[in-house]
Amino acid sequence: MPSTSPEPVAAPLRQRAQPPRAVRRPEAGLRWAELRPADAPELARLVTRMELVDQPPYRTTEAEMAEYFEDSHVVSALGGRDEVGTLRAFGFVRLRRGEVSLLRAVCSGGVDPVWRRRGVGSALLDWQVDRARQLLVETGLDVPARIVVHVDENMPDLAGLLERAGFTPRRWYTQMRRDLSLAIPEVVLGPALRLEPWSPALDDAARRAHNTAFSDHWGSQPQTAEAWTQGRTYFAPEWSFVVLDRTTDRSPVAGYLISARYEQDWPALGWTEGYTEVMGVLREWRGRHVGSALLAAAMRAYAADGMQYAGLDVDADNPTGARTLYERLGYEPTHGSTMYSIEI
Repeated sequence: MPSTSPEPVAAPLRQRAQPPRAVRRPEAGLRWAELRPADAPELARLVTRMELVDQPPYRTTEAEMAEYFEDSHVVSALGGRDEVGTLRAFGFVRLRRGEVSLLRAVCSGGVDPVWRRRGVGSALLDWQVDRARQLLVETGLDVPARIVVHVDENMPDLAGLLERAGFTPRRWYTQMRRDLSLAIPEVVLGPALRLEPWSPALDDAARRAHNTAFSDHWGSQPQTAEAWTQGRTYFAPEWSFVVLDRTTDRSPVAGYLISARYEQDWPALGWTEGYTEVMGVLREWRGRHVGSALLAAAMRAYAADGMQYAGLDVDADNPTGARTLYERLGYEPTHGSTMYSIEI
């Protein structure tokens, strides 16, 4: 299995990244132009055509495509249109602002099924890699960096394309679900620990707790206040919770759980679910049932709203042993994905 740690930095980022002076746009029979937020509706229609063929376990909405342009990221996006102006391919390269010790240029995109196997995908990937190298260097930082693509397990053609382009599988993730018709455990927290519903007043404290809790996770970078609050189109505050330590008046956040409601995914999944977007427990409170209490509270909230399952995603190498906790609470794997990268 390849190493999952960033490669040691042996030279300045510009030398390691080797950005081209100019990036040539793909050819492959399409007319290419920069994409902007106003293109989100057309992008969503293209993605819908792709997903009807590829059948991933989710469906992408126009609102989610609009999130790709949010200013919490540096964004470079390109679209290819056919002779009548229909969008047939697109590619994004996105760098989240505020990353300090590791830079990640995340690439995403795709090609209309009727335009596949004409060299469009490989030409678009070449543009993304070159543009990613440029954007990484333009940050002015001299830290480890990587170019990233996430691949669902049912996409072997994309995996092969990435490997031929120099990408390597680096990280593996598992989607899991928990049947809410089963008994949900009662979890008793220790003295002074209090489970609280999410509220706007606790949101930034949860962000700061998240940055601390994930500081020992592979590749994790601190979230700015702006990045933390963006990308929340499907945020479900009524399904989200925090645990506070009331030992002192300061009442720090010991753990937090943020949920989302992706109704558009339910037909593709074949069931309804409440989705745990992110959960964290700070180191000094680990081993005190904080994570179990948060998950149980979320499961009850999901079930009260008629959901059939609780869903979440887990990194195979999570250092906190999260998968063991999920399995103990009845979560079972459903499908997976892989992070491919070029380490710079």
